[in-house]
Amino acid sequence: MDVRTPNRLPFHRLAVFPVLLVQLLLVLVAALVLWHWQGAVAGYSGLCGGLIAWLPNVYFAFKAFRFSGARAAQAIVRSFYAGEAGKLVLTAVLFALTFAGVKPLDALAVFGVFVLAQLVNWFSPLLMKKRLSRP
Repeated sequence: MDVRTPNRLPFHRLAVFPVLLVQLLLVLVAALVLWHWQGAVAGYSGLCGGLIAWLPNVYFAFKAFRFSGARAAQAIVRSFYAGEAGKLVLTAVLFALTFAGVKPLDALAVFGVFVLAQLVNWFSPLLMKKRLSRP
């Protein structure tokens, strides 16, 4: 198998898909709760903060899981580094666009839902279907 032809699974079959799904659902629920209790500005600000966390994670998942197999080890490492670099740049750009373009904005809601969405990553081993086994 040539490294240049990726052996891809459909996106919904990747091990990271449940994590992204839970993260998106948490963002939507948090935005709805903020909208209900704090008003429309807090609601869409929270949604912006959640999407700032979720969209770069989706990009990383697409980028990082392009290759599989032992022969593609170098390509896997390169794609992980490229995915993480792109994720950081995309996060910074989305924050800049949100704070420059969305008026009025509730900064506490933006950062609160952003951090809440990032917490899902900490608990991602509990959400994965495939367990990593020790050798």
